[in-house]
Amino acid sequence: MSDTGYFVAPPDRPGPGVLLLPSWWGLTPFWRRTADRLSDEGYSVLAPDLNFGAVFDDPEAARRHLADADADRLARLTVTAAALLAEKAAAGRIGVVGFSMGASLGLWASVRMPDVIGAVVAFYGTQSIDFDGSEAAYQLHLADADDLVSDDDAAFLEATIGLVGRPLEVFRYPGTSHWFFEADRPSYQPAAARRAWERTLRFLDAHLGG
Repeated sequence: MSDTGYFVAPPDRPGPGVLLLPSWWGLTPFWRRTADRLSDEGYSVLAPDLNFGAVFDDPEAARRHLADADADRLARLTVTAAALLAEKAAAGRIGVVGFSMGASLGLWASVRMPDVIGAVVAFYGTQSIDFDGSEAAYQLHLADADDLVSDDDAAFLEATIGLVGRPLEVFRYPGTSHWFFEADRPSYQPAAARRAWERTLRFLDAHLGG
């Protein structure tokens, strides 16, 4: 696995940029395939390696790795990747599609980089920050029974985004749990993942064009 990231773009011209921020498993083949799927829709996609080369299957090992991670290093990588993608992609603000840990980083970055990030899709991830200053639109995909994102966490995120008047869509998927989108995880739910993907593409097209 690369310790830098994975970049893919349409063959004929740069597309609108999408920063793909994976969950804590690392830059696995599933995330590369997800980047390819977005590129097939017309986007230039960068998936940075948020684990700096490490890959996990065991959630406890991944949890320990994240607990030991340098938060400043993760933040710098996210910001640097967003800025680099903005240079390589078609003109205009980029979008972010993040999952769990990646969703949290994407939500955070949208406030720090309002001139760069114009749309954020967050799968089962939260942030407890002030969204004042953001120029992004948001779409949240929440699991029905989530051991890592409480109902209070989700409600607080929705309220803080709404408080500053940013466009917001929220979807909750019955019968799902954390990581329901990820086809290489036991909690994968194909029907919910398919519906969430359709909504993601529609949202990105509305705010970025694909």
